[in-house]
Amino acid sequence: MGDTGQNGEPKPLRYVAAGLILRGSEVLICQRKAGSALALQWEFPGGKIEPGESAEEALRRELDEELGIAAEVGPRIAHVRHQYRNGGAVDLQFFAVHRFEGEMVNRVFEDMRWSPLKDLPGYDFLPADRDLVRDLAEGKLL
Repeated sequence: MGDTGQNGEPKPLRYVAAGLILRGSEVLICQRKAGSALALQWEFPGGKIEPGESAEEALRRELDEELGIAAEVGPRIAHVRHQYRNGGAVDLQFFAVHRFEGEMVNRVFEDMRWSPLKDLPGYDFLPADRDLVRDLAEGKLL
């Protein structure tokens, strides 16, 4: 893939909402499937905000699709804009999720696990998540 779309236009900015699903001093982290873009890197669950959706609505929908849970989306913890080397860019909003209903099921990930916040830097996270991961591990955000 090149830096531009079919008409030579820059790639659009992708808007994404992600959840920091918290359990005490641990957070749920998810590993992207082998064979996918950025395969086997770690991320927080969530996904693309569709037109007409708020970030919170998108996150609730994505957590239902990916994990089968009905999440109570809490406050926004961070807002990051990241430019990838391939020319794409992502606008990421991270929300705390302290409560959810339903039994968590892995529907789309290679792996998922609860990690102590302080251990997050030991995982190979997506580039867009790395500053947030460092701040979480250092206790700056929660």
